Amino acid sequence: MNDWIMTVVLGVVEGITEFLPISSTGHLLLMGHLFALQRSELFTIGIQSGALLAVLLIYAPRLKAMVVGEEGQKGKAYLKKLGAAFMVTAVLGLTASEMGLKLPDSPRPIAWALLVGGVLIWLAERRLLLHRGKEDPGWWVALVIGASQMLAAVFPGTSRSGATILAGMFCGLSRTAATDFSFLLGIPTLLAACALSFYRQLKATGVPVQEEWMHLGLGLAVSAITAYFAVKWLLGYVRTNTLIPFAWYRIGMGLVWLWMVK
Repeated sequence: MNDWIMTVVLGVVEGITEFLPISSTGHLLLMGHLFALQRSELFTIGIQSGALLAVLLIYAPRLKAMVVGEEGQKGKAYLKKLGAAFMVTAVLGLTASEMGLKLPDSPRPIAWALLVGGVLIWLAERRLLLHRGKEDPGWWVALVIGASQMLAAVFPGTSRSGATILAGMFCGLSRTAATDFSFLLGIPTLLAACALSFYRQLKATGVPVQEEWMHLGLGLAVSAITAYFAVKWLLGYVRTNTLIPFAWYRIGMGLVWLWMVK
């Protein structure tokens, strides 16, 4: 496949999967195995940055309202909970980095993570049938959601958004409240992760050549546009629908890949 077409394809895949509970890292790694792709770490960071820009644009009005006090004490408390959740993620992430933990890139653990995640989504939805979810996360819930982000950092195929949404739902939040907190928490998390990774890659490999910058820019733009529409769609979808279709998708994908790599 042509390199430029593949750049567009990867940007679309990243944009769709970064904030949907189906794992962007898992899909990108599986595509790499399927098409024998070799993309630089900088390119991956670039397309993740595109998805970040999209969700930042969508949530900018709400973030501004909370920062300037338009949502009162409730908004300020929500911001503090986001900050606390991010600090938990940052501490755990730095600890994992110091311990030398890295994402495995073989397809089998990705397939298992997709499969297990699908089962957990199904269980979380079953739980909501019995217990009406709350709309405002408590401090303990915020900390648990922050810690859950590390699952995606250690187990490819888990999905950062999937792990945080599920953590919120299992802790008693409604589907919409868990999704909102997950997406808002993703802004500082992805911003910090992308900035740190970008700095480390530039330090290790130097400034990329012009063509790589062009691929990175194209992938970022495609990812940003795709993620914008994917996130807007999901936010509307979860108001009146369950996440069960994502559960079946993950289970199906996991089983197919387990069969392919057996």
